[in-house]
Amino acid sequence: MKLELNITPLKEWFPHFIKPMLIAGPCSAESEEQMLTTAKQIAAFYPHSIFRAGIWKPRTRPNTFEGIGNIGLKWMQLVKQQTGLLTSTEVATAAHVEECLKHGIDILWIGARTTVNPFSVQEIADALKGVDIPVFVKNPIYPDLQLWAGALERVNNAGITKIVAIHRGFQSYDNGPFRNSPKWELAIDLKTACPALPVICDPSHIAGTPELIPYISQKAMDMDMDGLLIETHCRPAEALSDAKQQVTPLELKQIIDDLQIRSSSTENIELQTKLEELRLIITKLDNELLEILAKRMAVSAQIGEYKKENNITILQVSHWKRLIESGIESGTQIGLPKEFVKGIYQLINDESIRRQTEVMNKTTKK
Repeated sequence: MKLELNITPLKEWFPHFIKPMLIAGPCSAESEEQMLTTAKQIAAFYPHSIFRAGIWKPRTRPNTFEGIGNIGLKWMQLVKQQTGLLTSTEVATAAHVEECLKHGIDILWIGARTTVNPFSVQEIADALKGVDIPVFVKNPIYPDLQLWAGALERVNNAGITKIVAIHRGFQSYDNGPFRNSPKWELAIDLKTACPALPVICDPSHIAGTPELIPYISQKAMDMDMDGLLIETHCRPAEALSDAKQQVTPLELKQIIDDLQIRSSSTENIELQTKLEELRLIITKLDNELLEILAKRMAVSAQIGEYKKENNITILQVSHWKRLIESGIESGTQIGLPKEFVKGIYQLINDESIRRQTEVMNKTTKK
């Protein structure tokens, strides 16, 4: 996929940019005191960060806290006046955009539930025409790269060039230890499609718990992402939404202070040469792997022919169970993680089934 966007570089519109760009604040605006207390504590540690708070909260079920509404925008104004922090919030409708512009909100973002709906994104984009304001776009709830790219294009087509993508993870059948599966490969694919696009990570929504936020934050930096959006509350236990995943400003400071920020490039010629040598070895091994996989799939197709001739089902669960158990045992013996081996076998098996299905359903010409 190729994604062509007209983007203003991050450093041009955010002059205080030092990796990681930090966006912090409560999931929801709840009271003037909560907003100012949290913002002042964040500003004391990070005076050039961006303060975030949800004003309108799209919730799965009614009769839960759905945001404080427009009064929260006045609290955001107070935050900016008393701390100097830039302010940001989520918008889901054209009316939200209009209210934010009226109250001088500095940055808008489109949430995951909105990104999934092109009609809603287009409504927001139309409301932004003629406006010069940064807009961040979260990935859709489900792992659909085209939807994410489409939302970015719609905003860009409205004339917005200060665009940032937010990687917040995806809902899937098996999220493992996370609230939302990271699926880092989709963020990498998006960055590959548009290298100029800044991408920041939302560790709070991926983690779902404070204990995992440091790990995810470091992973995001190692993936060369540009910043972090971390839900921060002066009293997380009292939060009206996402209480289980918010951290205190002091905990936020510890997370950021512990980060290892590594360079994505080097001027060291000797190091560049060594890296290139090792990458050539990897390329050779990758080509050998592909050749072996091609041979393996050719054998799978032959097996499909025999199954077709003898009227045997494509999938035999007992054989698959023995195959994966044997593969995991062999893989772990040579130092490969169990989940890694299982994932590879699943991909191979999926392709094998696809090929055998083609063979089984192929009609013979008379």
